[in-house]
Amino acid sequence: MGGDFGPDVVVPAAFKALSRHPELNLILVGQETVIEQAIQAQKKTSERLSIHHATEIVGMDELPSQALRGKKDSSMRVAINLVKEGTAQACVSAGNTGALMATARFVLKMLPGIDRPAICTTLPTIEGHTHVLDLGANVDSDAQTLLEFAVMGAALTSAANNQHQPTIGLLNIGEEEIKGNERVKEAARLLGNSHLNYIGYVEGDGIFKGAADVIVCDGFVGNVMLKTTEGVAKMISYYMKQEFKRNPLTLLAGLIAMPVLKAFKKRIDPREYNGASLLGLQGIVIKSHGSADAYSFATAISEAVLEVKKDVPTRITRVLEGQVAERQTS
Repeated sequence: MGGDFGPDVVVPAAFKALSRHPELNLILVGQETVIEQAIQAQKKTSERLSIHHATEIVGMDELPSQALRGKKDSSMRVAINLVKEGTAQACVSAGNTGALMATARFVLKMLPGIDRPAICTTLPTIEGHTHVLDLGANVDSDAQTLLEFAVMGAALTSAANNQHQPTIGLLNIGEEEIKGNERVKEAARLLGNSHLNYIGYVEGDGIFKGAADVIVCDGFVGNVMLKTTEGVAKMISYYMKQEFKRNPLTLLAGLIAMPVLKAFKKRIDPREYNGASLLGLQGIVIKSHGSADAYSFATAISEAVLEVKKDVPTRITRVLEGQVAERQTS
């Protein structure tokens, strides 16, 4: 029921996801009558699609504390409860990020050894793609928390990319050891002494160069970086359209270049990377962009399918246990 479009996007996305994943079963959580109408509009049915009624909706501008305390029958709360009960293996939502994080943390609890959850997403790079975290769940993270982010990011990337030891980079204002504030320097020391494949500092441009498989940063920095990236992408798209429409010759050039432009768009299309993981929880929760269309939301569902298959929470726990064992023997 969340996001900018609610069932009008989620229902067609559900059918797209079911067609992509023959083993998938989906539970649409929310106001039953509204969901049924959206399903009828698709003129499709599936035995792998069911509805679980919930009476309340969390508003996109609602305070997380209000949603957590005052709306225990919201579609968001009920969906996360289904994960807690084992009825569902993952939750995907385009709703209020703060409320989703607060509710998921309250209901599912944190993994042992993890103090704070982190939002992690995939971004395209010259080399392929990279995982970046945190993107806004924590706006003031200490060095130990940044280390925990690295552990979680490494476990997710290892699962998603089938990599034994993904490279870890720490986002900083320079690559030199003397650069950065004391918190970042301390995090670098902790990472250097860990069993993770830490390669050092990465500057902002290194994210899209593919400098590391995992980029770790504070949530404040990560969210600003992500929103800036989205803004730059929209600006480039706008200017390209304006230039191609300038006169008949540029319009003709645009038509000739159309196959290249379409291929370029697909490679950097944010819809292909929708679905941020709320890592560190004792369960799988995926946050879709609030303005996602059906294709984009289906991508977020696919991310949930991957994390269920790879059992990401268990992988994170194993990495943490290995880190503790290493400390005890050193």
